[in-house]
Amino acid sequence: MLKRLGVALAALFSFVTIANAAGTVPGFSLTPQFDLTGKVAPGCKLYVIRAGTVSTPQSAYSDTALTIALPNPLTCDAGGRLPQWFVADGSIKLRLTTSVGVQIFSQDNLLVVGPSSGGGGGGGSVDPTTIAATGDIKSAYGTSVISGWVRANGRTIGNATSGATERANADTAALFSYLWTTDLGLAVSGGRGASAALDFAANKTIALPDFRGRVLASFDDMGNSAAGRLTTATMNGTGIGAVSLSGQQATLSTLNLPPFTPAGSLSLSTSVSTSVTTTITGGSATVNSTNFVASNASDATPLSAAAGGAVGGVAAAGVTVAHIQSTGSITGTASSSASSTATPSGSFIGTAQGGTSTPFSIVQPTIFVTSYIKL
Repeated sequence: MLKRLGVALAALFSFVTIANAAGTVPGFSLTPQFDLTGKVAPGCKLYVIRAGTVSTPQSAYSDTALTIALPNPLTCDAGGRLPQWFVADGSIKLRLTTSVGVQIFSQDNLLVVGPSSGGGGGGGSVDPTTIAATGDIKSAYGTSVISGWVRANGRTIGNATSGATERANADTAALFSYLWTTDLGLAVSGGRGASAALDFAANKTIALPDFRGRVLASFDDMGNSAAGRLTTATMNGTGIGAVSLSGQQATLSTLNLPPFTPAGSLSLSTSVSTSVTTTITGGSATVNSTNFVASNASDATPLSAAAGGAVGGVAAAGVTVAHIQSTGSITGTASSSASSTATPSGSFIGTAQGGTSTPFSIVQPTIFVTSYIKL
């Protein structure tokens, strides 16, 4: 027991003096390993596994730039010593077995410790990026690329030969698998295969979440009952990656206005015109008749003296009277009527309402930063 403790302490102090630019786990890099009986375990194997999974591999590298990949598992030499290895900052799972597969050690969520700061005091500092796990998000007041992180800009990640646009490197394997499993809406080049590991090995890429111009919001439920604050009335869904339906400006429609009654005035005009003209002419008229013959006594008419008979006389039946003249007055009666119908007409001039439909901003007070997601 004391021997194992001494070896572990020696390994820890040796780690403090090594400047690991990425990160490693104390006691497992350049350190002899022992079996369950306390004997050196030549040919032992160290499996580097993604934290929180049973056996999903996580890439390990021989250089701090994480460009030269090592086999997984790592194999101890004849003295039971593991090679120097580095992984992306964060947490990982390690499983150590003998050369024939007997498990010696297994532990999840081990902290990957970053470089030593050096200097006096005998202590070392922990890389601040090790407090983040794969898929975690942070914002930084700048625009540069940060080691161990990628920008959540909708571009792609994949292995070194994938042609990914944001980062093409083996250290993206853990995030590739995380996004592949977490968000089925993220596009995978060539379509999703049987597993994230197979797609990654097949040089496929996966799109990163696109936070450009977005403000992050928490789920409406987050394990509790829905709060009803962000629903499908304003979002295009309720799952991971759902976005709001509106842009940065909006224009009111009639449905958005409160109810109101227009006020105004109405003017009416009526025009009626009637004209009646009546003419009556009075006077006398003279009727002259020649060779008048009365056929019988009933046709006889009063004759004037000029007719050759006495005034008031009657012509005999069958007698021809050479001339008859009759004079008398003429009277006339004239009547006239007129009617008129008027139809009112007018126009309504109301009080002006509303404005010019100018769009208005719906953006909250905002400041720009860069959003990153942990590899």
